[in-house]
Amino acid sequence: MSSAGNYELLAVFISLFVIFIGLGFWSSRFRKGDLSDLGEWALAGRKLGTYLSWFLIGADLYTAYTFIAIPELVYEKGAIYYFAVPYVGMTFGIAMITMPRLWKIAKGKNYVTAVDMVSDKFNSKTLGMIIAFTGIAAELPYIALQIYGMQAVLIVMIGQFNVTDATTITEIALIVSFIILAAFTFTSGLRGAVITAVMKDALIFLTVIVVIIVVPLEIGGFGNAFSAMKPAAAGSYQILPSLLVNGFISLSLMSALALYLYPHAINGILSSSSTKKIRLSTALLPIYGVGLAMLALFGILIYASSPALALVGKYGPVTVVPALIYAELPPWFAGIAFLGIFIGGLVPASIMAISQANLLTRNVIKVAVPNLEPKTEARLSKYFSIMFKFIALGFIFLISPTYSLELQLVGGIIILQTMPAIFIGMYSKWLNKFGVGVGWLVGMVSGVYMIYYANFVANSFPSIETTFFKFSTPFSFLYIGLIALLLNLIFAVVITFIFHAMGKGTPTNNA
Repeated sequence: MSSAGNYELLAVFISLFVIFIGLGFWSSRFRKGDLSDLGEWALAGRKLGTYLSWFLIGADLYTAYTFIAIPELVYEKGAIYYFAVPYVGMTFGIAMITMPRLWKIAKGKNYVTAVDMVSDKFNSKTLGMIIAFTGIAAELPYIALQIYGMQAVLIVMIGQFNVTDATTITEIALIVSFIILAAFTFTSGLRGAVITAVMKDALIFLTVIVVIIVVPLEIGGFGNAFSAMKPAAAGSYQILPSLLVNGFISLSLMSALALYLYPHAINGILSSSSTKKIRLSTALLPIYGVGLAMLALFGILIYASSPALALVGKYGPVTVVPALIYAELPPWFAGIAFLGIFIGGLVPASIMAISQANLLTRNVIKVAVPNLEPKTEARLSKYFSIMFKFIALGFIFLISPTYSLELQLVGGIIILQTMPAIFIGMYSKWLNKFGVGVGWLVGMVSGVYMIYYANFVANSFPSIETTFFKFSTPFSFLYIGLIALLLNLIFAVVITFIFHAMGKGTPTNNA
């Protein structure tokens, strides 16, 4: 791309970003409500219809995770990282079964978070606080992953101007972007995320469609891309090795189960106006799954693009998608695509920070200060949402982008340990709060230990770096999240049996 083309790309990017900012601030006027009320600020007044719910929940799915991390690792490691495609397909079925029920319970009791339900169901504020802190911790690496995606776009875009300190400029750009995001999230709440999600998804869908059509025509087709794969990625990496089949299946299943345990996904569901709207919007979500399958193929297409490979060699594998777009598409469209990816990190980060803030305010602070005024509760959530955004931003200064997807998978291991409290708690009153608490502790400790053991002790399968999220068992490699969750459930059931046998089971509320 010429010097003039670089400026054209930058001009389109900045122009669209200004529109994005304007939409973020304007959205406070959308379906006006009292934004000093937590339900209005954090859940958009529970007024979202089918299509806005679809865009909002889609904003949680089509993120930097899908646009950057998955193509990057398909490019580097091959078939194992195609797990994201079946996982997204399965998760919609889980959502269709569980989320309407959760919405109904939350609406009837005026819950703002799933932890509100946990605290009432198990008659335990302490258990609620444990689940709240778990959700907060699991979200941090997820937000950091969005930032890595944004960073990848800036690295490629700014790097073309041959500035002396591109890294510093990239970091400043990220900080400024998050200040702007924090400002309109503070003023607009979830409404800001909803309206900007419409713009973000429109740009990303446009990008996926154009890239999947135009780039194969430019490089000579998909067959040429597969043929051009480097030796390290050919052969068994195009076809899943038998050693990793169980790992692939367990990773897909557990990732599907985990998605709607994340506070940000639940936050999006609770903002819907009815269970009918939830079902309709969920029924439309497989459209995003089709796009994800195409995105994963970007990691293969790049092998037939010499200019794109040169950029990846210069800036690192995290830039696979921006490099492909920059090398193969016209500057004006690259500007559109880059902005789509960039705000594809900002919008989910906003939703995630809001959900974290709700948990900290509603399920921790309010437990300590029961008479917290509603306006004070909302104000605290606004400030906490800013805090969590910048805590996650700090990850980019501490952790290499190489580990971005692995961080998210660790978040999945953590959030899976809330499944007995949230999903089972929705349907059954049998589990005892002590059993759930002990099960959570066993799941967390075993999960952390297995992550440590697989990476720093066994390191038994380093050639494709699966040990970070797999653990060797008699059934070959399995996702650590599955093993930890099974231990969690076993202890939760056994402890509950013991308490019931002793006649000391703690009754649950009728929430």
